[in-house]
Amino acid sequence: MTKQAQTAVYSWHHQWTNLSVHRWGMVLLIFHTVGLIGLNLSATRDLFLLLTPFNLLLTATLLFWQHNHFNRPFILFAIGIFLAGLGIEMIGVQTGVIFGHYTYGEALGPKIIETPWMIGVNWLVLIYATGGIVNRLAVPWWVKTIVAASLMVVLDFFIEPVATCLGFWTWQGGIIPMQNYIAWWVISSAMLVFFYNVRFPKNNPLSTWVYGVQLMFFIGNLVLGNC
Repeated sequence: MTKQAQTAVYSWHHQWTNLSVHRWGMVLLIFHTVGLIGLNLSATRDLFLLLTPFNLLLTATLLFWQHNHFNRPFILFAIGIFLAGLGIEMIGVQTGVIFGHYTYGEALGPKIIETPWMIGVNWLVLIYATGGIVNRLAVPWWVKTIVAASLMVVLDFFIEPVATCLGFWTWQGGIIPMQNYIAWWVISSAMLVFFYNVRFPKNNPLSTWVYGVQLMFFIGNLVLGNC
């Protein structure tokens, strides 16, 4: 292949990748916007609550569709974070010693030991997305870990009141404890250390879309005033 042909192929691939990312990012934005509206209309709230696990699965599918190398370290990372997130939540629900005392509702789908399977997927998606966003910074991995874990807590700050309002989970006494946010930062930091020290491609262009759309969704619910 000539140099000109190689350049043309690279240019086409680059343009197609950008188009693909933009297109799937808009799909995420549309689905979350529809969900935001549906959850804030009394006539459709119950239906959209039932669709919550499918929305999370869609987000995970599109995010990892853009991941460009499913090597052994990545598979190890994905399984490890899923199982760690699910296991930590199981312990948290049963004991109250990690995040505080809380129970899960039915909105997130089927459970194991009173913990929705989808919560493991949620941990994986958020760690991968926040880690990928911060990975673009030209700083040591431990600085990236601190920044990405802080992004996790910022997002959780907006998640908690909305998730409680929608019945995703319920806190004892109706109060979100500071312990929860501290635990989120510590656990996220540990997972992100794993993320940054396992060798696989981390610059997924859809990561920013996923974090931004999630932030928009939860802030939107607070602004609309029904939560």
